Order: sequence, then C-alpha cells, then structure tokens
Amino acid sequence: MEAAAAVEIGRGLVRLRRSTGLPVAFGGLLEPGRPRVRISELNGTATDALRRLAVVAGNGLGGKAVALARPCAVTDYSASRQISHEYDAVVAAEGLCAVVAVPVVVRRRVRGVLYGALRTAQPLGDRTLTAAVDAARDVEQALVVRDEVQGLLETARPRTAPPEGGAAWEQVREAHAALRALAPRIGDPALRAELLEAAGLLAAGAGQRSVELAPREVDVLACVAAGATNAAAAARLGLRAETVKGYLRSAMRKLGAHTRGEAVVAARRAGLLP
Repeated sequence: MEAAAAVEIGRGLVRLRRSTGLPVAFGGLLEPGRPRVRISELNGTATDALRRLAVVAGNGLGGKAVALARPCAVTDYSASRQISHEYDAVVAAEGLCAVVAVPVVVRRRVRGVLYGALRTAQPLGDRTLTAAVDAARDVEQALVVRDEVQGLLETARPRTAPPEGGAAWEQVREAHAALRALAPRIGDPALRAELLEAAGLLAAGAGQRSVELAPREVDVLACVAAGATNAAAAARLGLRAETVKGYLRSAMRKLGAHTRGEAVVAARRAGLLP
C-alpha cells in the first residue's frame, strides 16, 4: 500500500509543478510508526541530495508543516528565522531558496508532504500557494480512494466463494457493489484490474455464467442488488439517472427479466452477482 501511496505523491508533484510553475518539487510519506517524512519522490531536481532525506516532525520547513498540519513557506530557506536549520546542507546542495511545504492530510492524519521550490529568493504569491495546496488535496483524495479500495480488497480476497445466508451474505453483496462502483474512479490500470478481479471472486460462487452483460450493466445490477434506487445508483456510479435506467432495461432484456428483482435473481443464477 505504501508503494501505491508513493505513486500518488509522485503524481502530485507533477500536478504541483504544472499548476504553480515552480521548477522543483519533491516529497514523501510519513514513515509508519515514526514522526518523520522520508523524501522519496523528486521532480525537477538537479541532484540526488534530497533523496531518502528523513525530515523529523517539527524540524525544518517540512517538519514544521507536519507538526502544524498546515502549509508553510519561506522566501529564503537558509536565512529564515521561522524554521530550524537541520537540513540546510542538503537544501543548499540542491540550490533551493524559496520553498513551500504542504502536508497531505488524510482523515485528520498527516500522511506525507509535498514541496515546491525556486532557486531564487523571492516571495511565493498567494496563487502559487493555493495551487500547491490544491495539488496536495488531489493526493489526499486519491489516498482516501486507495484506502477504501484496500479495505474492500482485504474483505474480498479471503472469499473464493461467498458465505451463505444472513448478514454475512449481504456484506458480500455490498462489498461487491462497492468494488464495482469504485473501479471506474481508479486511474491506476493495475489497481482497477485488481478491483474488478476481486469483485469477480465475490461473484464466483453464485453460479455458472451463462449470460454476458456489459460492465456498466453489471455495475447497475450490483447497486440494485444492494438495495439502491436508480437515483442512488446514478450518484454512486457517477451517471445520469436516465443512463442507469437504460443499462437496467438492457440487462433485464438480456436476462429475460420483467422486474428489477427478477433481474437480480437471474444475474445471481448466471454467476454475475454474489
């Protein structure tokens, strides 16, 4: 999971440079169980001086951002009286002056830091700071989705066949619907494929597949099976209500069903739903 989170940090640095115009960006994640950020991702740097640097909470600019859980910036890093100076040597080795550090906060917990920097000493304007914060917020949202995915995958992986009856069965159906709904929101193709594979595992024990439905038709039926209305399914899948109705009608026709309930039953018999 940490490797996947590091990928999101790297993507955030690309967005930060593009949106702020800052020539240098770097960042990393908080080490598990330790109050420090390990710099692992570099973008636009001229040296490897910053790579693997461990920034302790409270120390330097990034450590201050971690401790306060808010963005911090300096016009001239080496001369600033607003921060401590444990990392001056590596910052100087990269030739950085004006720097902004923005914490990545997920569910009120700091998960990492994004930095943007200039090689000249000059104030970073409000527009630049706002764009840097927006880049960090994008990373936060991506990590929230990944956390949701991870929880669902952990639920799905042990079950090669769904348990039978009662609340456990309904939990499997809800997990299946959630996995199907999340998959289209995932930008990482490998992670998206893993989600769909896990959803397939949950449905594997339902029966022998005898009907082929389009992926979105299965998505809609999964939501319906979990008790969602057309409007709720549309909101969950990011579709229009009329589009959901269209997918549902198409699925019902293929399954030979006349009602929503019949369609769900037929899809389960066909091995498309748990």
